[in-house]
Formats: sequence, C-alpha cells, structure tokens
Amino acid sequence: METRVCRLYGQHDLRIETADVPQPGPGEVLVAIGAGGICGSDLHYFQDGGFGPIRVREPIILGHEIAGTISALGEGVTSLKVGQKVAVNPSRPCRTCKYCTEGLFAHCLAMRFMGSALRFPHEQGGFRDLVVTDAIQCEPVGAHVDHAEAACAEPLAVCLHAANQAGQLEGRHVLITGAGPIGLLCLAAARRAGAASITVTDLQDATLAVATRMGASQTINVMTQPEALEPFKADKGHFNVVFECSAAAPALRAAIECVRPRGRIVQVGVTGDLPIPVNLIVGKEIEFVGTHRFHEEYALAARLIDSGEIDVKPVISHRFALDDAEEAFRIAGDRSQAIKVSLTFASA
Repeated sequence: METRVCRLYGQHDLRIETADVPQPGPGEVLVAIGAGGICGSDLHYFQDGGFGPIRVREPIILGHEIAGTISALGEGVTSLKVGQKVAVNPSRPCRTCKYCTEGLFAHCLAMRFMGSALRFPHEQGGFRDLVVTDAIQCEPVGAHVDHAEAACAEPLAVCLHAANQAGQLEGRHVLITGAGPIGLLCLAAARRAGAASITVTDLQDATLAVATRMGASQTINVMTQPEALEPFKADKGHFNVVFECSAAAPALRAAIECVRPRGRIVQVGVTGDLPIPVNLIVGKEIEFVGTHRFHEEYALAARLIDSGEIDVKPVISHRFALDDAEEAFRIAGDRSQAIKVSLTFASA
C-alpha cells in the first residue's frame, strides 16, 4: 500500500512523492488524512531550512496539524471505529522520563512530535494521504466537523494551554499582540474564559478584521495607529493579562508598558533573543510566563471544535490540494493575505 507524502529536502525544496504504508500494529490505527494546517514551524523549515539551531538534516515529511478518518484498526483497538472522523494529536511523550512521571508531559525528554527536525533521525509528519498512528493519539469528532476545522485542534490546544498559564481570565482586561492563527485562537480561548475585554494588535488590517469577527472588543493596527496604545500605558498600565503572540521586540515592549502592576504576560510567540526592559518588569512586579505546547488540552480542543463552542472557521483563510503544496506554502508565508492555510488530502 502506498501514500503520497509532502517531503521537504531542504530550503524551498518541497516534493510530492510516494511512500509505503505499513498495516497498523497492536494499539495503532490507519488514518486517511483529510486536511492539514500549515504551521509557522512548517514555514520556517520550508523558507529557511529550519529555525534557530534546529535544522533539516535529512528529508522530512512536514505537518503536525492533521485530521482524517479511521481507515483500519490494529489489534486490540476498541475505542475507535472505521469511518470515524478524528483529530490526530501529534505529540507522543514517552510517559517514563522524570518530567512525564511528574505530569509535565510537554517537557518529555524523549518527546516524539510529528514533523519535527529536533531529533535525528527526524520525526516524520502527517502531510500524507495515509498515516499509521497510535490509537491513543486520535480524538473523535462528529461527522459534521470539517477536516480542516478538526485539524485546528492542535493550534487551539496550544492556546488553551496558554490560557491556563494566564491564570484568572474571567472579568479581566486582556491584550493580545499578534493576530495570526495563534493570536486569534488565544482570543477565542480568552473569550471562553470570560475576559471582560480583549484588545488585539497587529500590523495587518485583514487579520484584525478576523479578530473583530471572532469577538475582539477593540483592534489596533500598531503600524498605522501607534498612538492608539498610549492610553493603555497611562498610570502604569491597564491590562491584567497579555498574550504576546508576535515574538517581535516592539510588541513585547508595548506589552510590558501596557500591563498593569502585578499583571501577567504570557509569552506565546517564539523567536531568538530579544531585548527586555527588565526595570519595567521589576518596577511593576510583572509576572512574565512562558507557555509550551499542550497535553490534556488537545482532547479539550477537539471537543470544543466538535461542539461548536469555539468556531475556528474564521481562522482558515485558504485551502489547497496536496499537489499544490508549494503554492500553499507561498501563500501561507504572506501575512497580508493568509491566516491559516490548509492542505486537502485524498479523503477530504
């Protein structure tokens, strides 16, 4: 049995090829992939051959935001049925290292994460028509859920975990810097948690328009309206919580200036070293908190999408067939027109 795969050989060297697919073993299932979202890490691999010290050192199948339909069951699998739609959790902690035994599964020392070049050999990803995976990684969704929506369970789980890192959100004033897919889904998570107001900043009017559709109280284009943030800096700041999703130095500076004393900044965006005004963090007693991936939040994300409690449709801006993957990656890299670009596979 063969499958098409979306394999990256190096910077801008993306090829659609075929590969053999094994039958699912004990505890495994065969999933016919219906859709996969292009993540920022996929873009970095494609555009730059990696990010930071993580480099593509061998051909790698990209993709970790995936959903599909159960095609076959391995021995002993009783929790799933052939024909059932599922979102596929790309995260496979070892469950035996010191962090797993402490319940810190996202920090597993032997983590296997689909489509990641962190380890060598690389962990192959899910941009393919057929993939064998552990049954425990599959979260069922209803037949009414579009595959591309179900694939958003992964980025939504990231944002639900970020919301957990933020602490109390009900009745709080929230700032989100960066209105890409993660910023918009942090907006959805903050709304669900009962935030009193949510202000979203970005450099693109198109993404801010989607933030308005998703329930932002106010949006600010900090390129064309930089002065609009000034009132929030008065009297040592206004916001209780900031989700910093851009990983841009000016946005982080603005977050620190706009958060009130003893407020909390959750750093969601990832980059290299940034200058940080430590005096402001100390002077306002700001809590600066990191957030990394997810664990139990993945199942919750799938349930929220399935129930319609969180609508991810506005985030999905483009859909491309797998054969047009190179064009899909080109569009995904253009923030003036794209938010979440989804690849469509054979079972869609």
